[in-house]
Amino acid sequence: MMLGALVACTGPAAYEKGGLVPLKLDEATLSTAYAPRRIALLVGIAEFQDPQWRNLRYSEKDAQDLAAALQDPARGHFDQVRLLTTPEQTTRASILAALRELQQEATRPDDVVVVYFSAHGTLSRDGQGELKRYLVTHDASYHSIAQTALPMDVLKAEFDKLPSRRRLLVLATCHSGNGKSLLPKELEQELAGIKSGFYARPLEESSRASMVFAACDWGETAREDEGLRNDIYTYFLIEGLNGSADRNADGAVTATEAHDYARRRTFAFTQGRQRPSAEILEVGADPVVLSGSIDRLGRPELFSYNPRLDGFTLKVDGEPRTDLPGGTAVMPGNRIVELTKGDAVLVRREVEVAEGQRLPLEQLLADAFPHRSLSLVGGMFSFVDRRSRTELLPASPDVGVALRLEDRPLQDFALMLDLGGSHGRHQLELVPGSQVPFAYTRLSLGVGMPYLWRWDRLSLFAGPRVAALYLRRSFAVDTFVGGQEYFTFSPGLMGGAVWRLSERLELISQMQWMLTYVVVDGKGQAVGFAGGLAGVGYRF
Repeated sequence: MMLGALVACTGPAAYEKGGLVPLKLDEATLSTAYAPRRIALLVGIAEFQDPQWRNLRYSEKDAQDLAAALQDPARGHFDQVRLLTTPEQTTRASILAALRELQQEATRPDDVVVVYFSAHGTLSRDGQGELKRYLVTHDASYHSIAQTALPMDVLKAEFDKLPSRRRLLVLATCHSGNGKSLLPKELEQELAGIKSGFYARPLEESSRASMVFAACDWGETAREDEGLRNDIYTYFLIEGLNGSADRNADGAVTATEAHDYARRRTFAFTQGRQRPSAEILEVGADPVVLSGSIDRLGRPELFSYNPRLDGFTLKVDGEPRTDLPGGTAVMPGNRIVELTKGDAVLVRREVEVAEGQRLPLEQLLADAFPHRSLSLVGGMFSFVDRRSRTELLPASPDVGVALRLEDRPLQDFALMLDLGGSHGRHQLELVPGSQVPFAYTRLSLGVGMPYLWRWDRLSLFAGPRVAALYLRRSFAVDTFVGGQEYFTFSPGLMGGAVWRLSERLELISQMQWMLTYVVVDGKGQAVGFAGGLAGVGYRF
């Protein structure tokens, strides 16, 4: 049989290794084959099987109008736009199937993918009793929302599975009980007794290089308008794609430019009752272009979508430019940039910006605060195993200093150096009932490089540490007079927390776990030791 298989592979063209024919492809063909694609999935749900959900007037038109803008060669020039508006296309199962098909189509990291929904939203408790957000699909039942509607966290999970790094999810819906949403009566009564703090932040969190735009903030109302004949936010989003949202004048309208344009006009049109929101984890040098194409260097941009800066006013050269979140374009050169809230000034700096530069305001905020800290700390040092505490050194106090250099040598890491030690007297119980007094001196020098997690005033850190340990013991008893010295290097781990009291003062706590090797009475042994420290630091 093996011989037959070999014979089957032979023939007149056997010398061509299986008969492969070389193809000549020009560079233009290859470029087209590997060029990033622009794909959109637009869903407008206007009709519902359950009469408890009132039909929407313009959801289908919203999706159609946005599709026309994205397909227009002079604006969006998208390669593929799929529109779901009929009852059969807007069921829960059909929408999930369309999202999974999209995952098979948008397979390149630099594909631009837009997913848009114009529909009712609602709230309901799931099987575990947790309050969740839902998209009301055509087949959703008013009396069994959790079982029939599309959970927003499921929608976001499917969106996050897209291989593309350049993706945008737009939700022209709300969950407030007004406008484009309905709530079951019992839930509406329940929420009526809950203060507005319930409406904290949306449940969805943006993943790397993805953006989530919402037509209103959490707890507000998304509205349709009879005069505009559209969802208000969608109308201004499409209007911005005509070129009016190109704030830096580079020839293209990016997702953030379109959102900021629609956000400002929606806010003004509704007299402040509707505030579109955005969740953006990363906006880099490769933004999502929705309309036009970048054909020149644009004016410098200053921007922030970090929740820490929500509500601050961005001033440039003393002139208020925009309320954050959002961004603005400025003229190149040296600019005085301020972040203010009321009469308080968070940061004021002179920066030099060049054409084409995009400067995140978090960078100014980070540069404005000290990144170095010197702390006085105290705590305890102890060997982990009982034998070492009995025969080598019992638990002893530890005092010292610690130096922390944040974002060194890498962003979100810290270089930490600490020097500590103690001096005193102890007793060893080598034989039960027999106490051997001795004096000791212990010093340790450690170097660590932990990773930093930072939330406003709180920072956590954890990572590797290497330490040098010196221990000297002096005995003066009848049977022995003399000293012993130990010196060793130890690998280990460290972790801790920092709480910033003010711009300069902080509280710090630190734990460390080390493993070392020492020789006691001529016998080598591996021992572990740990330390706990706390103190006050000064940032400079």
